[in-house]
Amino acid sequence: MRKLSAIAAATLLPATAFAHPGHIDHGSPLIQGLSHPVSGADHLLAMLAIGLLAAQMGGRAILALPVSFVGAMIAGGLLAGGNPLAGVEPMILASVVILGVLVAMAMRLPMVALVPMVAVFGAAHGWAHGAEGPAQGAALYAAGFAAATMGLHLLGIALGRAARSALALRMLGGATSVAGLALVMAG
Repeated sequence: MRKLSAIAAATLLPATAFAHPGHIDHGSPLIQGLSHPVSGADHLLAMLAIGLLAAQMGGRAILALPVSFVGAMIAGGLLAGGNPLAGVEPMILASVVILGVLVAMAMRLPMVALVPMVAVFGAAHGWAHGAEGPAQGAALYAAGFAAATMGLHLLGIALGRAARSALALRMLGGATSVAGLALVMAG
């Protein structure tokens, strides 16, 4: 559990709490896309929480939740086309808090409700990525942020499965939600 706590704390150490201000130009649109989801706590926490929730739910959720999130995220990113949208940042922060609460409370929502909710969150994250993406190489950029996001989902699933008890998994969800609330208060 100490290792899991250290990993969770390390995600909150970046100087920028949000993934959105002042991206460094890494040259390649693919590298920019790969780095965007991991460059801020808001995206990082939400994407790990999807994996935690999928691990907690098990069964079809292991595939359905990450695929729904990533598919909607790509669509949101392509729709953004470099244009910011009011309401995206609050939706991203809400995704962190809500997903964390679902894990913390071990809520078992039906997939018919959970998948569309996850897709809405994915579209919001994708819109933020797309609004800040490079003008040239949008497809490579989208491939990069999709791959990084799927990797974070898989890491969340691995953390969820590595949790030694249901209580440990719920504590990770609670920590995610509290971190999301801290981001809300900081923002």
